[in-house]
Amino acid sequence: MFPLQFLSLFNIAVATIFEEKKKQQVVQHDFSIYKRGDLLEVPRTLFTHFGIYLGNNRVAHLIPDILPVLTTEQQALEKMVTNNRLILGVIAKKASVRVDSVEDFAYGAEILVNHMDKVCSRLLWYNCEHYVMYCRYGTSMSFQTYQVRCFRRESKIRSL
Repeated sequence: MFPLQFLSLFNIAVATIFEEKKKQQVVQHDFSIYKRGDLLEVPRTLFTHFGIYLGNNRVAHLIPDILPVLTTEQQALEKMVTNNRLILGVIAKKASVRVDSVEDFAYGAEILVNHMDKVCSRLLWYNCEHYVMYCRYGTSMSFQTYQVRCFRRESKIRSL
C-alpha cells in the first residue's frame, strides 16, 4: 500500500471515529420553547443551518445528501445524514427536504430560535434558509446570501 493511500484511509477512519463520538454526545433540547412554525438556526463552522419546527419534536430542513442518488432503500435514507453524506451531497449538488428529530437536526449543536417576521432580503441562490423562509412566510429569502452579496460588493468597491 502506498503511503498516500494509507494516509487517506487514516483520515477516513479518524473522520468516522469523530462522527461516532459526535452521535454519542447527548444534548438536551427543551421542546417547550419551540412553537410550530419557528425558524430554528444551528450555527456551524462556516455557515448557519436552518430548519422549521413542525411540532412534536420534528424539524423540516433542506440538506445536501448523496444517498438518495445512490439508493431508494427507505430504511437507509431515514438514517441521520452524516458529514460524509453531506459533503458528497454538496459536491454532487444534490439536496432533499428531510423531516428529522430536533436532535438529528441539531447534530450536537445549540439551537437558536430565529424571529424574522418583519425582515426580508433578495434571493441569490436557493439554500436551507430560503426553504424555511418560504415555508413560514411564503417568500424565499436568505440573509446569509444577502451578506455574501454585500461583502462582495464592498470588496469590489475597495479594489477600485
